[in-house]
Amino acid sequence: MISMQRLRRSNDVGLTRFRPALLREVMLTDNELTIPVSGTGSAGMEAALCNLIEPGDRCVVCVNGVFGGRMADVCGRYGAEVATVAAPWGQPIDPDDVRQALANGPTKLVAIVHAETSTGVLQPLEEISRMTHEAGALLVVDCVTSLGGHPVKVDEWGIDACYSGTQKCLSIPPGLAPISFAPAAVAALESRKTKVANWYLDMSMVHKYWGEERTYHHTAPVNALYGFHEGLRLILTEGLEARWARHRANHELLVAGLAEMGVEMLADPKYRLWSLNAVRIPEGVDDVTVRQRLLNEYDIEIGGGLGDLKGKVWRVGLMGTSSTPNNVLMLLGALNAILD
Repeated sequence: MISMQRLRRSNDVGLTRFRPALLREVMLTDNELTIPVSGTGSAGMEAALCNLIEPGDRCVVCVNGVFGGRMADVCGRYGAEVATVAAPWGQPIDPDDVRQALANGPTKLVAIVHAETSTGVLQPLEEISRMTHEAGALLVVDCVTSLGGHPVKVDEWGIDACYSGTQKCLSIPPGLAPISFAPAAVAALESRKTKVANWYLDMSMVHKYWGEERTYHHTAPVNALYGFHEGLRLILTEGLEARWARHRANHELLVAGLAEMGVEMLADPKYRLWSLNAVRIPEGVDDVTVRQRLLNEYDIEIGGGLGDLKGKVWRVGLMGTSSTPNNVLMLLGALNAILD
């Protein structure tokens, strides 16, 4: 019989054996507050925003897909004055539109999705980061579908708060949300006039749980932490640049194969995600029928369009360990047979 004391000791071992330095290396940051939040990528989104927003803060939120819209919703729920900068789904945010939004009033933060999962668009960040900081605001970035599959340079790009999820390009079981707060974001958290509205995700307490004080806050998902540690180790063994190159090569293989069938991509080549490929459904082809046949006849599952793109695109994930030439070629062969 396992005693409660032994169970508590096991929980503590899960925390102490995980090395945050591994996560900092993957996120290319020296930020001391870089930890996995107990929850999915959506918990990471909420943690990044709820810790920095106080009621009445003006937040500029960039929306060109489902997850930008979700960020705007979360900001509003914490009492922010939300100013949205929009772009058509399938296109990146125009930095000039962000500049104009920043000129319209003092702004606490700019929130933007790096890799919009609903549209397959990769958002350039460096110019928007510069103008955000020139305006005295913080930059909050959603990297759920890019971390581990695309370059995510937290320090070099001046990202103040960045979050991701474990189940996409990191190829680790879902349940944890890597998050990193730069010194400016930590300073904003420490200077709050009001308590963080979300107790569970209050980084001022969660950080103490992870720190030397080991102040109890919640029961960490120990099994997930062991898996997270091993997953990060495998990523660094492969090497970040090699991993990025693999995702790019398999994306390009897919695009070339689809082009031979006359099937087009949604996004412009300059802004395409390698990890999530938004494919235009050919005219006259039924979305659901094709996806059902892929699943039932070939054991291949691809995603349907979300929101404005429902019934208009297929979303093909090539993330982490699933980003292989073999998977690409199997999908191309199956699609070719179905569409023929």
